[in-house]
Amino acid sequence: MKKALKIIGFILLTIFILLLVSPFVFESQLKDLVKKTMNENLNAQVDFQDIDLSMFRSFPQATLVIEDLSIINNEPFKGDTLAIAEEVTMEMSVWELFKSSEESKHVDELKMDNAFVNIKVDSLGNNNYDIAIEDTATTSSNGQPFSLDLKHYEITNTCVKYLDQKGKITLDIENLNHEGTGDFSLDESELDTYSEALVSLDYDGVNYLNQHNVSLDAVFLMNLETLKYTFKENEARINQLPLTFDGYVQVNEEDTEMDLSFKTPSSDFKNFLAVIPETYAKNIENVETKGNFVVNGRIFGKADDTYIPKMDIKVTSADASFKYPDLPKSVQDISLDLEILNDSGLAEETYININNATFRIDQDRFTTKGKISNITENMLLDLEVDGTINLANISKAYPLEMEQDMNGILTADVQTSFDMNSIEKEQYENVKSSGTASIRNFSYVSPEIPNEVKISNADMSFNQGNVRIPELKLTTGQSDLTASGSLENLIGFLFTDQQLKGSFDVKSNTFSINDFKVAETEELTTKNEDGTEKTVAKTTGKEAVKIPSFLDVELKFDANTVIYDNLELKNAKGVLVLRDETAKLENITTNIFNGSIGLDGMVSTKNPTPVFEMNLNLNSLDIASSFNGLDLMQNLAPLARALEGKLQSSLNLKGNLNEDLTPQLASVAGNALAEILTAELNPEKAALLSQLDGQLGFLDFSKLDLSKLKTYLTFRDGMVEIEPFDFNIKDIRFQVSGSHGFDMSMDYDLVLDVPARYLGSEVGGTLGKLSGEDLQNMTVALPIGISGSFQSPNVKLNMQQAVNNLTQKIVEKQKRNLEDKAVDAINDILRGKRDPNKPFSKDSTSVDNKSTDSTGTQVPTKRDSISRSQEEQVKNAAKDILGGILKNTKKKTDTTKNN
Repeated sequence: MKKALKIIGFILLTIFILLLVSPFVFESQLKDLVKKTMNENLNAQVDFQDIDLSMFRSFPQATLVIEDLSIINNEPFKGDTLAIAEEVTMEMSVWELFKSSEESKHVDELKMDNAFVNIKVDSLGNNNYDIAIEDTATTSSNGQPFSLDLKHYEITNTCVKYLDQKGKITLDIENLNHEGTGDFSLDESELDTYSEALVSLDYDGVNYLNQHNVSLDAVFLMNLETLKYTFKENEARINQLPLTFDGYVQVNEEDTEMDLSFKTPSSDFKNFLAVIPETYAKNIENVETKGNFVVNGRIFGKADDTYIPKMDIKVTSADASFKYPDLPKSVQDISLDLEILNDSGLAEETYININNATFRIDQDRFTTKGKISNITENMLLDLEVDGTINLANISKAYPLEMEQDMNGILTADVQTSFDMNSIEKEQYENVKSSGTASIRNFSYVSPEIPNEVKISNADMSFNQGNVRIPELKLTTGQSDLTASGSLENLIGFLFTDQQLKGSFDVKSNTFSINDFKVAETEELTTKNEDGTEKTVAKTTGKEAVKIPSFLDVELKFDANTVIYDNLELKNAKGVLVLRDETAKLENITTNIFNGSIGLDGMVSTKNPTPVFEMNLNLNSLDIASSFNGLDLMQNLAPLARALEGKLQSSLNLKGNLNEDLTPQLASVAGNALAEILTAELNPEKAALLSQLDGQLGFLDFSKLDLSKLKTYLTFRDGMVEIEPFDFNIKDIRFQVSGSHGFDMSMDYDLVLDVPARYLGSEVGGTLGKLSGEDLQNMTVALPIGISGSFQSPNVKLNMQQAVNNLTQKIVEKQKRNLEDKAVDAINDILRGKRDPNKPFSKDSTSVDNKSTDSTGTQVPTKRDSISRSQEEQVKNAAKDILGGILKNTKKKTDTTKNN
């Protein structure tokens, strides 16, 4: 017995060791086999990160795991990803591993997890999934190296995207979980499946499903020889709408044949609520309903490149109602008669008949009828709308979680008939519309706007594609407006992605831009009570003015008061064109700062950073008020804070804007021509003027006359450059040039031509010692450099330059005096009034150049110069004069007043 146990133990140990070491033995072989099989059988680039073989993961089966599998297309979809999978698992009998590489290995179970499948069909009908290579050399007499004799398969947490450009179909399947159990080794067997996913479907630009929860629990009779799949037991759900199917689908070589019938298993009106996305349906099991709702349809025929299956689908409901237990109102008298038909199998001949769609809330009844045909080509619509809706009652009867609260009475009696080609080409003469609509006591509240929007009344009259609005009265915050005009393409705006076009005359007593600042939001992910995640929008605390992208309108406006930031503009008139997220301003006039402004330009919020361009004419503006109210004025002309008076200017500006549409000063570029009409100066209001007043004792700013002063400015990159200009303070001439920055730094040069007689009697006496009284009328050229900032200026008097300038003037004056005396002496000699042997002057002169007259006498020419001692005397006098400037910190008495 012990010997038998030892033998059994030895055998078990041997098996265990074989199981333990077999992955190392077979793993490399299987890795090469898998890669070779895939690449030789598929016209694509196939790769994976690794292969793992385990004997214990699903013992007694062997488990082969392919990690990070990728399949990349060749031409004509080169580089496109057909499929990627985080993990592909195959289970097979252990004995399959001991087969030679030429023998087919049977796979019993296949699983794929965290995969993405990207299926494409281009406009020419080429598809990216037809990658199998026919007649491959790897096929042996026993078949393919791997044979999928499946008993079970699973696909978990997978996404499938199907894009058919030719068929104009987009199908997105998210969170796909699918499993099936059957025997694929038999020609005919039953396949038991369960599938669930979020499905979105667009066909020819129309959205039919939008992340609808779709599930199917079905048993198929599967014939693998004829590829025919017949529904047996099954139940499907679209959101919470249950459907049962009967019929079959057969895949042929050239087409797919089907004959499927489906219906709701019951006629309970809750079936209607179940069609609505679950987000909006909300706990329909507790809703009180009466009446019926039935979906009954058949899809049959063949599907190929030319035809689609025929269809006959009916949706009906009669005398129905529903009431949510937590809401005060119910929806009554619900009737629905809808048909979806296709008799020919041609996609363009599918049509929808809305024979009746009616509901009532309280006393308000609303009815729609119509027909939609030629769906896949040039869609034709023929619709009638008649009824009244109290917007406030919608949320009282149906559990909508709306971020916006709306109230008001909407009444409509409108008929319209049109084709989509005419709408897209804006051929509104082909639109047949008639009827009227109105809205009364409308109010709208949203977290995105600061104030409630109220429309007391708005009437609309429909005529072809045009909608005439004779009167609309709106208020929000401080703003009020009355408008009349028309919309050119309301139907195009509602049914396509066209911008809303129109023109209006707008009048307003008060219009505040601040009332239209949009609260910026950011998306945050939070969790519901049941633990599921949801995305909500939260305000960031910032506000921005955004020009709506859907508007293409022209507004002729006349507003008594427009409030922009902290400014009040009076009697604002002009034309405002809103188009492509840009506001174009034409012939705008307004009164502000006791003057007027005319402007043309544009503001665009299309890009993340808004931009502007403006041409402004400022007429007779109050300098102090405009300086206090405009940051731009404070940066262009900081010294204006010391002025009281009027100015006019023309400005050309462009640059970036902040989110509230105020200029980003560092980005502003342009030029300006400014003229001061009248002005009085108060030096105490500007540090620079106060310092000049303190250092230059002879200045008297009360004598300053800036009337008609003009200056030209250019600015860019935060710098303002001033074209040189000059002005006078009585007989003192100022020459100004330089630049300053928006950061209040400055670099200016001043040159003052100061009459010497303003410097006092002492200086005047110094000049008198040099020559005659004519030198007392001489001016001193005093250069001044100004740096630092306007708050803390640095004033530097260039004394050496001033001495040199004054010295040169005096020397030139003395030379001219000597020249005049020489000429007088020559004239006297020629007339015999003077002895030519006597010197012509008692002054000490050195004659460097002489000429001879007709008598042979040498006389000095105009190139004579004064002596060095006299020139030194001139320099000392100049220094005395400039010293007088610095010594006199108090105002000097004007000696000319006694003359």
